[in-house]
Order: sequence, then C-alpha cells, then structure tokens
Amino acid sequence: MSVGELYSQYTRVWIPDPDEVWRSAELTKDYKEGDKSLQLRLEDDTIVQYPIDVQGNQLPFLRNPDILVGENDLTALSYLHEPAVLHNLKVRFLESNHIYTYCGIVLVAINPYEQLPIYGQDVIYAYSGQNMGDMDPHIFAVAEEAYKQMARDEKNQSIIVSGESGAGKTVSAKYAMRYFATVGGSASDTNIEEKVLASSPIMEAIGNAKTTRNDNSSRFGKYIQIGFDKRYHIIGANMRTYLLEKSRVVFQADDERNYHIFYQLCAAASLPEFKELALTCAEDFFYASQGGDTSIEGVDDAEDFEKTRQAFTLLGVRESHQISIFKIIASILHLGNVEIQSERDGDSCSISPEDEHLNNFCRLLGVEHSQMEHWLCHRKLVTTSETYVKTMSLQQVVNARNALAKHIYAQLFGWIVEHINKALHTSLKQHSFIGVLDIYGFETFEVNSFEQFCINYANEKLQQQFNSHVFKLEQEEYMKEQIPWTLIDFYDNQPCIDLIEAKLGILDLLDEECKVPKGTDQNWAQKLYDRHSGSQHFQKPRMSNTAFIVVHFADKVEYLSDGFLEKNRDTVYEEQINILKASKFPLVADLFHDDKDSVPASTTSGKSSSSKINIRSSRPPLKAPNKEHKKTVGHQFRTSLHLLMETLNATTPHYVRCVKPNDKKLPFHFDPKRAVQQLRACGVLETIRISAAGYPSRWAYHDFFNRYRVLVKKRELANTDKKAICKSVLESLIKDPDKFQFGRTKIFFRAGQVAYLEKLRADKFRAATIMIQKTVRGWLQRVKYRRLKWATLTLQRYCRGYLARRLAEHLRRTHAAVVFQKQYRMRRALLAYQRLRRAALVIQAFVRGTFVRRIYHQVLREHKATIIQKHVRGWMARRRFQQLRGAAIVIQCAFRRLKAKRELKALKIEARSAEHLKRLNVGMENKVVQLQRKIDDQNKEFKTLSEQLSAVTSTYTMEVEKLKKELGHYQQSQGEDGSLRLQEEVETLRTELERAHSERKILEDAHTRENDELRQRVADLEQENALLKEEKEQLNNQILCQSKDEFAQNSVKENLLMKKELEEERSRYQNLVKEYSRLEQRYDNLRDEMTIIKQTPGHRRNPSNQSSLESDSNYPSISTSEVGDTEDALQQVEEIGLEKAAMDMTVFLKLQKRVRELEQERKKMQTQLEKREQQDSKKVQVDQPKNDIDVDQDADLAYNSLKRQELESENKKLKNELNELRKAMADQATQSDSTHSSPDSYSLLLNQLKLANEELEVRKEEVLILRTQIVSADQRRLAGKSTEPNINARTSWPNSEKHVDQEDAIEAYHGVCQTNSETEDWGYLNEDGELGLAYQGLKQVARLLEAQLQAQSREHEEEVEHLKAQVEALKEEMDKQQQAFCQTLLLSPEAQVEFGVQQEITRLTNENLDLKELVEKLEKNEKKLKKQLKIYMKKVQDLEAAQALAQSERKRHELNRQVTVQRKEKDFQGMLEYHKEDEALLIRNLVTDLKPQMLAGTVPCLPAYILYMCIRHADYINDDVKVHSLLTSTINGIKKVLKKHNENFEMTSFWLSNTCRLLHCLKQYSGDEGFMTQNTTKQNEHCLKNFDLTEYRQVLSDLSIQIYQQLIKIAEGVLQPMIVSAMLENESIQGLSGVKPTGYRKRTSSMADGDNSYCLEAVIRQMNSFHTVMCDQGLDPEIILQVFKQLFYMINAVTLNNLLLRKDVCSWSTGMQLRYNISQLEEWLRGRNLHQSGAVQTMEPLIQAAQLLQLKKKTPEDAEAICSLCTSLSTQQIVKILNLYTPLNEFEERVTVGFIRTIQAQLQERNDPQQLLLDFKHMFPVLFPFNPSSLTMDSIHIPACLNLEFLNEV
Repeated sequence: MSVGELYSQYTRVWIPDPDEVWRSAELTKDYKEGDKSLQLRLEDDTIVQYPIDVQGNQLPFLRNPDILVGENDLTALSYLHEPAVLHNLKVRFLESNHIYTYCGIVLVAINPYEQLPIYGQDVIYAYSGQNMGDMDPHIFAVAEEAYKQMARDEKNQSIIVSGESGAGKTVSAKYAMRYFATVGGSASDTNIEEKVLASSPIMEAIGNAKTTRNDNSSRFGKYIQIGFDKRYHIIGANMRTYLLEKSRVVFQADDERNYHIFYQLCAAASLPEFKELALTCAEDFFYASQGGDTSIEGVDDAEDFEKTRQAFTLLGVRESHQISIFKIIASILHLGNVEIQSERDGDSCSISPEDEHLNNFCRLLGVEHSQMEHWLCHRKLVTTSETYVKTMSLQQVVNARNALAKHIYAQLFGWIVEHINKALHTSLKQHSFIGVLDIYGFETFEVNSFEQFCINYANEKLQQQFNSHVFKLEQEEYMKEQIPWTLIDFYDNQPCIDLIEAKLGILDLLDEECKVPKGTDQNWAQKLYDRHSGSQHFQKPRMSNTAFIVVHFADKVEYLSDGFLEKNRDTVYEEQINILKASKFPLVADLFHDDKDSVPASTTSGKSSSSKINIRSSRPPLKAPNKEHKKTVGHQFRTSLHLLMETLNATTPHYVRCVKPNDKKLPFHFDPKRAVQQLRACGVLETIRISAAGYPSRWAYHDFFNRYRVLVKKRELANTDKKAICKSVLESLIKDPDKFQFGRTKIFFRAGQVAYLEKLRADKFRAATIMIQKTVRGWLQRVKYRRLKWATLTLQRYCRGYLARRLAEHLRRTHAAVVFQKQYRMRRALLAYQRLRRAALVIQAFVRGTFVRRIYHQVLREHKATIIQKHVRGWMARRRFQQLRGAAIVIQCAFRRLKAKRELKALKIEARSAEHLKRLNVGMENKVVQLQRKIDDQNKEFKTLSEQLSAVTSTYTMEVEKLKKELGHYQQSQGEDGSLRLQEEVETLRTELERAHSERKILEDAHTRENDELRQRVADLEQENALLKEEKEQLNNQILCQSKDEFAQNSVKENLLMKKELEEERSRYQNLVKEYSRLEQRYDNLRDEMTIIKQTPGHRRNPSNQSSLESDSNYPSISTSEVGDTEDALQQVEEIGLEKAAMDMTVFLKLQKRVRELEQERKKMQTQLEKREQQDSKKVQVDQPKNDIDVDQDADLAYNSLKRQELESENKKLKNELNELRKAMADQATQSDSTHSSPDSYSLLLNQLKLANEELEVRKEEVLILRTQIVSADQRRLAGKSTEPNINARTSWPNSEKHVDQEDAIEAYHGVCQTNSETEDWGYLNEDGELGLAYQGLKQVARLLEAQLQAQSREHEEEVEHLKAQVEALKEEMDKQQQAFCQTLLLSPEAQVEFGVQQEITRLTNENLDLKELVEKLEKNEKKLKKQLKIYMKKVQDLEAAQALAQSERKRHELNRQVTVQRKEKDFQGMLEYHKEDEALLIRNLVTDLKPQMLAGTVPCLPAYILYMCIRHADYINDDVKVHSLLTSTINGIKKVLKKHNENFEMTSFWLSNTCRLLHCLKQYSGDEGFMTQNTTKQNEHCLKNFDLTEYRQVLSDLSIQIYQQLIKIAEGVLQPMIVSAMLENESIQGLSGVKPTGYRKRTSSMADGDNSYCLEAVIRQMNSFHTVMCDQGLDPEIILQVFKQLFYMINAVTLNNLLLRKDVCSWSTGMQLRYNISQLEEWLRGRNLHQSGAVQTMEPLIQAAQLLQLKKKTPEDAEAICSLCTSLSTQQIVKILNLYTPLNEFEERVTVGFIRTIQAQLQERNDPQQLLLDFKHMFPVLFPFNPSSLTMDSIHIPACLNLEFLNEV
C-alpha cells in the first residue's frame, strides 16, 4: 500500500504531546506526497496543523484499529511503536483493571497499589498445567511456563524480575515462589516449600525499607535458586544477595525509614523477653528517626515482628540465636545514640563514661566498655618502625561510628542469609532448579552516587543478556518457519559495559585510586576525564569537575564522584573489629572472625551452593588483584555479577518487567510520562523495536482462514487446501510481496498489514450490513403498507355493517314497542281479575277451615279422655296382678330351694361312686340314641309332608284351570246384557274422573304457588348464607395466609438452616473419611517401606478373637446373645498368667447381658413365690375342712415344679457354655505370643467374671430355697390326700377359667409324678389298677363336660348382658329423640328443617365412624388370621415334608439292597458353606483377582450376594470368629484392589456397586423392621439370627464413601482436559466465532505436539461411557445421579474459572456457543433420565455467565436486568466478566467504565464471598439411600468362571 492510501481521510494517528506524551488525532483530508503539514482533528474537536519534516519524511505514527486495542500481547498489535504500546497498557490498566500484559517474551506488570483477589490458591490451581497462551497474562503463567519447560526440556530456568523501586518486584518474586511452593510441594514431610516462603518475611524485615517511592522497597538484590528432584518436587533452595544498601543504616532521607527490623523491634520492646534490650519507641533513636515519620499507614510493626519470629523458628533458628540477633540490632540503635563530645582544640573528642547508650551497646555485644570508649575516639597508625595512637576529630569519630554500625549490620545480614541457606539446604541430589532474580531496576536521581552506579551497571549487563536472548528467539522462530533471515539491527550496549568493567575502565581506575594512600574523589574524576573523554558513552559535565556522565541504554546519568572512594573501600578500623572479636557472646565473635579477605558471606554462600552447576565462562577470567589488599566493594560486586550472568546464561530466562504507574502511590492511576520512562529503561520498547523490524504479526493458516474467510471468493472456497486459499487471497489483496512471507505453519506480516486486512474485512462486513439493512427496511415498509391497506378495508367494512345494523335495530325496536303495549294492557286486566278471584277464595278457605277445626278439636278431646281412662284402668289391674304373682314366686322359690338342697346332697353322695358315673354315661348314650332316632323320624315325617304338599298343589292347579274355563263360558253367555251396564258405569266413572281432575288441578296450583314462595325464600336465604360463607372464607383465608406465610417463611428458613447444617456435617464427616483413607494409604506405604528395609518374611497375626482389621484398630466386634460358665477358664488363665492371656470385650458384654437376664428371672420368681405365700395364708385363715383342698393349689405346685426344673436345666446349660468359653480363652492365650491388652485391663475382666460367678451362686441359693418351699407345699398336699383320697373326684372345677399354660403344666406334672405319688393313692383301691384307670378316664370326661357346661353358661351370660346393654342404649336413644322432637315442635318450619338435617347428618356420621371402627377391627383380625394361617401352613408343610422324608427313609430301609432309591433333593436355603482354610482362596477369587468382564451377563453385584450368603451361614452356625474374619478380609481385599487400580473407572465403579449392595444386604436382612418393610416372606427367612452387624455397616459405609471419592477423582481426571476445549474453544456452531489477532504468546505455544482439542461430542461420549459402565454394574440410581451432579459441577467450575481468566473468550459469540453447549448437556441429561439429579442447578453460574455475555450493556435498564438475572454470580465475577468482555468485530461495542461502575453501585448491598474463582475440587457430600433387592438368596446361581467349587450350598 502507498503512503497516500495509509494516510487518507479519517485515518487516526498519534502525535507527540508534552503532557500526555502521545495524543490521538484524526486526518480531516487526504495526505499527498509533498505536503508540508497534516490537517488533524483532536479528540476534543480542535483542528491543528501538524508540520512534517519533508527531508526526513517523518509522518506521525498510525493508530491501530479499536478491535486490536486491549490485547493480551503487545506484539499482536498491527502497528508496533511506542504510542501503541503505551495506549494498550493504559486501556488494559484503567478500563479493564488488568495489571499484567505480555510483550513478546516479557511480562509487563503494573503496580496497582491495591490488593487484588487474583493470587489465591484457586487461581494457582487454575493456571497449573495450562499453557502460557491459553490464559490471561499473569505472574503465575510465567511461573507455570518455567516449571513446565524445566520438566519438559530438563533444563534449568530463571525468572528475572526487574523494575525501579516501588514497581512491585518483591511482590512479583514472592508470588512466583509461592506458585512453585504450591505446585511443586515437597514429597516428604520436611515442609521445604514452607521454609522457602518463610524466608521472605525475614529478608523483608532485614533488607526492605520505606522510601519516597515505595513503602516496602528492597534495598538489596537477591537471586533465589529453588531446587527440584527428578519428580520435580521442591527439595531445597539457596539465596544469593547483592549490594546491600548499608548507608541506610546510618542515614535516611526525608519521609524514609531505616530497615523494617529496627521498627519492629522497637514495637515489641514492651515484651518481657526484650526488657534487657533497653529499647523505647523508634523516635528516641537517631538511626531510626532521621526520616521523620517512623510509621507506615496500614502496617503493624508489632504484628510483622511476630511473623518474623515465626519465620525464624520455622527455619530452625534457635531461640537463643534469635535473642542474640535482636541484641545486635538493638546495639546498633544504641550506638547511634552515643553522644560524642568535641574537645576545645577540635582535633580530639571524648565519650562520657556514664553514657547510657554506650553501656547498653557494650552490654548487649559483650565487649569491654573502656576499650570501646577509647577506640571509638582514637585510631592506630602503624609504620615500619613504630605504632602511633592518634586522636580523631568529631567528624572522623562520627564517620568511624557510622562505619562500625554499617559493618555490624552487614555482617549480621550475611550471617542470617547464610543460616537461611543452611536451613534450605538439602542432602538430596538436585536434578534441576528454577532461579528467581529480584534485582533493582535502572535508577536515576538528582544526586547519583556509588550505589546507583553499581545498580545501573548490573542493569546494563542484564539488558545485554536480554537483547541477545530476544534476538536469539527471533532467529530460531524464523529458521523454524523457514523464512529468509535478514539481519536485524538492534542496540548493543557492550561498549558501555566495557567502559565500566574493562581494563582501565571506571571500576579499575576506582580500585587503583583506592590503593593510593592519599587518593581522593577529585583525582579519580580527573583520571576518568583523561582516560575516557573520547568514549561515546562517557561525558564530562560543563559546570562540574567532580561529576561524570555515563550514557546508559536507558538514559544519560550524571554521577557525583564525592564518596565513591570511601564507599568502595568500606573502611572499618581494625581496633574496633578486634574488640568485637573478643566478645563473650559466641555469635558476635563468630560474625567478625569470619571476616576474612574474601568475598562476603552472601557471595561465598552463593558460590558453594552453585557448585553443583557446571558453568563455563564465555569470557577469560579477570586478573586477580593483589592478595595483600582487601577486595573493594566494586570488585566484589563485579565478581558476583559475573557469576550471576554465567548462571543466567546457563538457564532459560523468563522476564518480568515491573512498572510503577505513578509516584503518588494512587491505586489505578496512570502517569504516561513515568510509564514511558520505565518502558524505555526496562527494554520493553527495545523488544517492540526488534519485533517491528522483521515480521511482527504471525498467523497460523487455520486461524487466518477462519478470520478472513469473508475476503475469500466463492470459487476459491471449493479448494480444500486452506494453505493454498490463504496464499491466493493474500497475493490478490496485498500487491507488495515483501509485506508478507509464507512459513511452514504460519504467515508472517510486516507492521501495519494486519490493520489493512482488518480494514478490508470491516469494509466487507459494512457492505454486507448495508445490503442486509436495505433489504430488511424495504421488506418492513412493504409489510407496513399491507398492514395499513388491510386496516383501511376492515374499518370501511365494519362502518357499513354498523350503519345497517343500526337501521335494523330501530325498526325492530318500533315493532317491539307495539307488542309490549298490547301485552301490557292484557296483563293488567288479567291481574285485576285474578286478584279479585284470589281474595274470594281466601275468605272462603279461612271460613271453612275455622268450622272444620272446631269440629276436629272437639272430637280430639273426647278421644284423648277415652284413652286416659283406658290406660289408668289397665295400670291398676296390672299392678294388682304383679303383687299376687310376686308373692307366689317367693313361696315357690323357698320351697324349691329346700327341695334342691336335699337333692344336691343326695346327688353328691351318689356321685362319688363309680357306678353312678357309669349309669350317667349309659343314660347319655341312651339319650344320644334317642336323639338320633328322633331325627330319623322327623326326616321321614318331612318327606311325607312334602309328598302331600306336591299332591295338593297339583290338584289346586287342576281346579284353577277348570274354573278359568267355566268363567270363559259364563262371560260369553252374559256378554250382550253386560255391555249396557258397562257403558253406564263408564260414564259415571268419567264424571267422577273429571271432578277429581279439577280438584287435583286446584290443589296442584296451590301447591306450586306455595312451592314457588318457599323456593324464593330458600333462594334468598341460600344467597345470604353464601355471602356470609364467602365473607367467612375470605376472613379465614386472610388469617390462614398470614399465618401460613409467617409459618412458611420460618419453616423454610429453619429447613434451609437444618439442610445446610446437615450438608456441612455430612461433608465434614466425608472429608474426615477421605483424610482417614489418605492417612491409611500413607500408613500402608510406610509399612511397606519398613518391611522392605527390615526384609522380614511376614508379620504376626493378631489373635482371632480380637476386634482388629489389620491397620484399622477401630473396627467392631460381634455381639452375641449366649455365654457359658467361666470357672475352669478362670483357673486356666490364672495358671497361665495375665501376661499371656488375651482379652475379648465380647466376653464381658455377654456376661453382663446374662447377669441382667438372671436378675429379671429372679425377680419374676420372687413375685410368684410371694403371691403363692399370700394365697396359702388366706387359705389357712379360712376355716374349711381339710378334705376340701382346692385343685388350684395342685396346679400352682405343678407350675412351680416345672419352673424350677427349667431353671436348673438353664443353669446347667449356661455353666457348660461358660466352661467352653473359658477353655477357648485359655487356649488362645497359650497360643498367642503377644497380647494387645495390658495386664490391668485383663485383671479388670477377671474381676468382672468373679463377680458374675458370685451372682450365679446367689441365684443357686435362691433356687434351693424355692425348691424347699415347693417340697413343703407338696407334702402338705400329700397329707391332705391321705385323709381324703378321693379329692380329685370333685364335680366342680373352679380353676378351669385360668390360663391354658397352667392347665398344660398340671397335666405335665401329673405325667411326671404318675409313677410315684398317685400310684400310691390308687393302689389300695385295686391291686391290678383297673379301677384306678377307669376312675382316671371318668375324671377326664367329667372335666370335659364341666368345661363345656361352664363355657355355655358364660356364653349365655355374655349374650344376656349384651342384650341388656342394647336395650339400655335403645332407651337412651329414644329419650334423646323424644327430647329433640319436643324441641323441634317449638321451632319455626325452616328451623325444623335445618335441625332435622343436622340430626340426620350427626346420626350418619356416628354410624359411619362405628362402621369404620368395625372395618378396622375386621381388617386387623383378618391380617392376624392371615399371619396365623401362613404360620400354620408353613408348619403343615414342614410336617408333611418331615413325614414324607420319614416314610421314604422307612421304605428305603424296608426295600432290599438290590433296589436303588433316588434321593429327593432338598431346597437351597440361600447359604454357602466354606472351610476356614478356604477363606484366603475365596477372597482371592471373588475380590482380589476378579475382573468385572468375567461377570458380564450375570446378576449385577454378584460378589456382594455371594459374600452375604457366606456371612449368613457363619451366622447360622453361630461362628462369630468366622464372620469377623470374613468381613475383615473382604474389606482389606477391596482396599487392595482399589489401591492397585486407582485409575480404572470400571473397576472402581464395580466395587462401589458391590460394596453398596453388601451394605444394603446387611441392612435388609438385619432383622430391623425399618429395613424389612419391602421384604417378601421368603426374604425374611434369610435374615441374620445371631449377630448384630451394625458397626460393620458403618465401616462399609465409610468404605463406600472412599470408593465414591476415588470414582469422582478418576472421572474428573478423564474429563478435565476436555472441558475447556469442548466448552469454550471448539466451534459447536460453525462460523459463529472469529479469531482475533494474537501475538507472540500463541495458544498452546508450550505444547510439544500438535493441536489436542476436544469437541462437546467427545465429552458426551465419555459421560455416556461412564453412565453405561455404572448402569451395567448395577450401581444404585441415586448414586449415579450424585456422580453426574458432581461431574457437572466440575464442568461448570472449570469452564467458568477459565472464562474469568481469559480475555479472548469473553465475547458475544462465546456466550452463544456456551448456551448451545449447555443445552446439549441438558438434553443429554433428559435423554438419560438424569435431570432430577440437580446437575442443571450446578450449571446455573455458567448459564448466567453466558447470558451476561449476550445481554445488552449500555443503559441503566440493562444494568438492572443484569443484576436481577445474575443471582448465582458474585459481584466480583460479574465485574470481571464485564471487564474482560472483548468485541470480535468492529460493529460490537466495548463495555464502558461508567456502566461497570453502575453495576458495582447496584450490587454493593450483596454479601458475596470475596473468592473470584469457584473451587472445582469441591465435592458434595454423598448419600447412600437404602435400596433393598428383590432377589432371594436361593435364586442366585454361581457361575463356574469364578472357580468357587469349594463353596457348598446349604
């Protein structure tokens, strides 16, 4: 392009400005060659004429398009020059608040003078692993690039941080080290990364101070090497320091401070441990108060001092050394306050012996007061012949004192650095390192001295290294892309460096002058003038003979030579040093004994630490100076600087240039003058110049095609080769072939060409936009015209229709008026007639009614009198009859009672004989026979009667037929005569019918009239009632709404709080589980290491009865319900000894439980015995004959005897079991080599066992006492039998109503005692026993009959009582109804109706409730009967099976041996049996070596079911050791498998599903009713019977949590690399997003291989894979929902964090892509039925961020819409996105600063967290809901591939 095309009208340019450095302007007319000036319009619309240098043809700089402004990389700008760089930095800093910007390989950092939330742990993790071009510029990105290149290239790295004081160098270096400490944390427990960070507060305290430019300015340079091992974990560090500003110890300028440590120590002087320092406030000390204000705003010196002490402690500095350090620092302050008094002669001076500060100085340093007082004021002169002691003047003494103070502080500084290096040193081999250089930038002041000269000399060396590195990178880039290399001219500052350091250079001449005895600064300056006056980098000021000017790369600097020699010599009198060497404190003496003629401590330590690096100098070594002389400061600095440069040249450097935006320390305030000055000084503009000299703009072919596809012609798009398309397009658009070059993978452009292409692209878009607007506007106008035409026609149609309808309406109304008049007149006449007729009828009705009522009342009174007379006479007759009947009944009762007594007495006598009973039986048999005969007779009689009835009916039907026939004949004969009579009857009937019809009509009219009136009244009442009800409902609703709202709000708040607390507690618990698993894993690793070290073949097992799961000492034991005796075991244990016995807490729990049961049994027996004694005492008091003994006593005795026998058997059983348990304990004690319990704990168990034995002895004594009481009662019974032997033949049975259990007990007792006592009772009656047996049978029959009779009598009595109760209820009901009826008669008819309805409703409600109760009772009874029926059915089936089995066995024994009998297979009971020695094989085949693919096609979670069936069998045989061992081995096996496959999603999911299923099985079959609600009857049979595994369920739950967390970790590790590429970078909607120009930092520039991008389909495929695996393996659906909720949260967090840290993706098109991608994910959730998981809610912040990118961002209404929409985003996140928003086209507009301020003002009331990024590692607490299985254990088949043949089905 020609100059005329570039400088055309409306082109924007930059012109110089004295205030703003550069100012923007716009051309108002085209420029033509030869014009002497340009006509420009400034931004304030001022027109100016800009002159042009015609000879030099220096046109103003062109301005970049707005689309390129604000880029992350300055090299992305099309026009690369100073104003473009300055403007880009200003826009990013002020408008977007971005403090970091790339400039090629340099990171430019502008100090914001404000704390920004961009350095947290979340930001570190966000940048970790990312490529440098992928994220926004940041110090963490540079650190990550260095860390990654160290790992990839295996080459040492350096980060060089430079800038002037106050630019933020120290903070940048600190954050870089923090990043390395976080990302490369040490693998061991040495916490070396914490020590590296702890060195910062120490070095800041002793090396930083407040200056006029910075409150925390580093007054020394440092280079920290952070060492890494082969796994790139930090193993150590080393620090080198350069040129400490010692002069600050004794002098501070105005508004400056000394080093921080002095003020920190003064702030802590009140602490008890610092009383001996004798310090006060800092204002009291000369060395600390020269600058004026001794405090810094916002800084607490006391708090910082505490941090310094903590850092000393962390670095291993002993407390005594810390106190010594503080003493030395305090002594320096006291030394500055020593008062020196000048003598009269002026050549000598003295110090008062009573000087308090000198005393404190000597006391704190442990030196002699007199010697220090003397040598502070004198000095020693040594000649060849003798030594002189000479006094010094006041100024000389002050200089000597200050020199001593500086020397002490410098030595202390070196000692601290040396000890920090020792603390950070490691004995491990260092594989590589990253160095962080924090060094002063270029400085120029009004008065520049020796310190500024050294600083600028160091910056010259660093700039030379920087220039060569940039040049080298440019050359490599061109060669890699095969671009012709043209030599680029760049500034080489080697002549300036030679001026300073070469032979006879400035430093050489300075050292030479220092060696001269009477050398002066003036002589040295004169030598410089003489030697270097011809150098182009050296100048002499016109007005001074003591100053010189050095032309540095950044600027000219004038140095004043005064003080150069003194500072270079750094002279301290030897006598003073000797006094300090003789200190009684070792630390003070060591400080100065180490002061040899060598490089200072910092330099030597640097040498020693860097000895591991093989560095070869590229320059010949400098000639060593004469060893007789001490090395000067300049020589030492030059040596250390050469060593530093050799180190940097051996590493890969990374540059950070810190810029100070203003001198007033104002936050986000940009001073262009100061910024340009620093940019020139730090080499940023030089980088820009080198880039601009070649091809600064570089585009990949793919990116260029995507961006400028609109410039390609349609026929060229047919070509599939994008590279060829790009070439053809460029050749057609840019005619000059020198303006671009085609590389291997990129296109290289000269400066300005990208801007030209952007202009062409914008023009193309603008033309297309105009075409679209023209078409759309024409279409809109046509649509508008059609709409107007249609509206006009519609209006006309409607108007005409309206006029026609109005005419028709008028005609219709006229006709209607005539009709209304006619009808009205007719109606009025009709109403008058009806009114007269109605009045007459009413009068007649009332008169007739009066007469009728009079007659009716008369008849009624007569009838009532008759009724009263009848009832009175009847009552009198009945009363007399009842009196007579009652007297007769009394007489009959007395007589019958007397007769019955006599008969009863006779019957009793007769009943005692056996013959009578036989007769009775014979009589009963006869009665039965008679009844049978009677039934037969009645049946015969019924048959005869039925036959007779059938005969009668047949004859009747025949007679009816006959009569019908006769009637027909008769009707035919009488037909003619009867017709006339019938007609007359019909006529009479018709007249009567008409009369009846008329009467009926009258009645109906009256009835309808009354009904209408009633209906009207009812309607009015109903309407009124409805209104009242509505009012009532409204009031109730208002009250309810108010109460509900308040209650709902309170309940919602409480629910939210409770849910939050529950989630926090669950999360806290699961974090503890996670931490526990981590510690367990670490323990396993340490144990493995110990076994490797010790080389032991195995480990000893714990005793099998102990509750330990190898490493898990808190695993539970199994609680059982039975124990045995312990006497023998106790004896064995006592013989063996406490040391060899092992304790099991289960024994103790068993004994305690059994003791409680025996205690309850004893109390029960005691109460029964007391009741028995009370009954006996009552019976003794009753005076009855001894022969009338009650059978109840017999029953109770039998019951007690049985109870006693049961207790004895139970006691014996318990004794045997406890003996077995004791023996087992003793055997285990002898077998085990060591125990886990102390002798004290075991002795406690023995004491408990002894107490239990004593308790059992007491129970035995109580049983004996009970036995004696029962025996005595039995003897009394026998004595009663001897007097009355036939006592059991009583006819009455008073105890028959007692409980059946006692009857059973009586029968059992008789069965037990039939061989002894009762044989004696019956023996004397009949020797052969026949009579006794007969009597026994009769007695049983009598009992049966008596029981039947009593049951019938009870039923009869109950029925009578029931009937009586019903009668009483009916009476009460009648009384109530009568009362209600009487009340009803008093009410009005309407009230009567309402009252009746209410009564009916009440009655129906009561009946309904009664019926409901009855139904509930019947349902309960039905359920109870069903349960009993099931139990009985099961018993019957078992009995039938047992009988069938017994029969088959019987038959099998009866058959001959030759016959083969088939055995009937038993049903599988859902239990698996295995031998103890097969347990390891079971775990190996079922857990350790099992692959999920082996179980494809089988029942999901099959291993869990098999394990439960094994556990169930162990529970069935009551083997707690087997259960404990199996569960322990299973859990440990699962842990080993997961540890081995810690990155296998399928294996982890498989064991998560099996662990959860095993947990569900232990719950489902635990016997707990809460878990058995969904079980079938068959499943309830599979429940555990003996063991409670609740604690093991908790262990399995914890294990499930650990597996779930591992599953999430694996899934996140797979998905995380895909998320950013799929969600933000991949074009889901093709052609929507355009690529903006990028600079040197291309995306994925750090990747070794090619593009590794992912699309959304890849993410969805991966999640499909996860979902398929989890579903196939039977994982619970609730857990699957939680897994995807967690994964979607991670997708949301990673995407949003990347969005918040990347400027290039914050655009409208990215928002559209995001919304499309999120909709795809939501569709996937719905397709998999996972939308209920809450995953979409976790994506809400990302959804709102996408909407925020697409919303309009201009007006206050837009701000309100954004604030109301973005509720899930914090204020900080919203503002960050708005700041990052970048338009991809010129048609989009940037977000203004004012709009962002509006947003901040509206959101300031929000209480949002200060965290910018989301914690993508956050994990929601997991829930494992109970999910019972519908499978039964007996239906599970074990496949052969599992190799479990040793398992036997039970």
